[in-house]
Amino acid sequence: MSSNKTIAEVLHRPVTEGLRFLPEGPYPCGLNHFSWVAIQNGPDALNGAINVFNWNKKTNVAYKLPGRPGFAFPTDQPGIFVVGCEHELGFFSTLDGSWKPFNTGVDSDRQGTIINDGIVWKDNLIFGTKDLEFKTKKAGLYLFRSADQQLIRLRDDQVCSNGKAIIPIDENRIRLFDIDSPTRKVVSYVIDLAQGIASEASIAVDLTSDSAVPDGMTLTPDEKSVIISMYNPNPSEHGETRQYSLDGGTLEHTWITPGSPQNTCPQLLPWQGKIYLVITTAVENMPPERRHLSPEAGSLFHAKTDFEGVSSNVSAFQYFTI
Repeated sequence: MSSNKTIAEVLHRPVTEGLRFLPEGPYPCGLNHFSWVAIQNGPDALNGAINVFNWNKKTNVAYKLPGRPGFAFPTDQPGIFVVGCEHELGFFSTLDGSWKPFNTGVDSDRQGTIINDGIVWKDNLIFGTKDLEFKTKKAGLYLFRSADQQLIRLRDDQVCSNGKAIIPIDENRIRLFDIDSPTRKVVSYVIDLAQGIASEASIAVDLTSDSAVPDGMTLTPDEKSVIISMYNPNPSEHGETRQYSLDGGTLEHTWITPGSPQNTCPQLLPWQGKIYLVITTAVENMPPERRHLSPEAGSLFHAKTDFEGVSSNVSAFQYFTI
């Protein structure tokens, strides 16, 4: 792709202010459907929701969770999601609303953090937490290893652990691309899944000069670039989600979201034989007097792309196996 721009269109405008507050994490969820999470249903809310969007009918169903989720991924059991919620990992059923935790020890020795963004890899969960005050390096980066059901803390010095993408190295090692948002950098770690350890970080994309904050992230199908949603807390008539090369950090493409400056998460998803980029955006922390400048804040956008597939982060390990 050349360094040009695409205007994304509104795909879905959530019907409540709560669902518009902080949408994130679009993920494929069966034919012509994708899921996304409402992290928090309002500035003072202590719960969020899993949402399932029907692309053909343009309808959305929300399922209230018992707390604030950081991520939710479909499993191989219909209607069951694996969710990181507050300080717990568990299974949520959209069929009966039940919540069944299988690990309750996430950041158990920390105060003021909750689970944030994550990714599935071969039934392992790799995810981070965030400091709710967005200022202290006390949040963790975790591996939940499915082989022995162990929760392993890889790092304990993040502030707001956000976008993640993975490129496999060999049977036991992966390269994790990771965003700790306040640093405004994409870094990579080599993670040895068998030993449960991470290397020191190396910088892949440096965005420290940008006024917007990098949030969610996904890989391009050729796994040579990352697509990053930029959360711009400043007054702006639009938002941006950008594609950067992993070889030098060159800006390759920009997707514009008119009327919504706070982009949170991107995902490449198939629909009707094409690959679309779906972008979530948020109302969070936007002063009421600025809402008229951002009438689409909290909407989900989409744009058709020229990509011919999706990365292995989405296609090869789409469902977490229970």
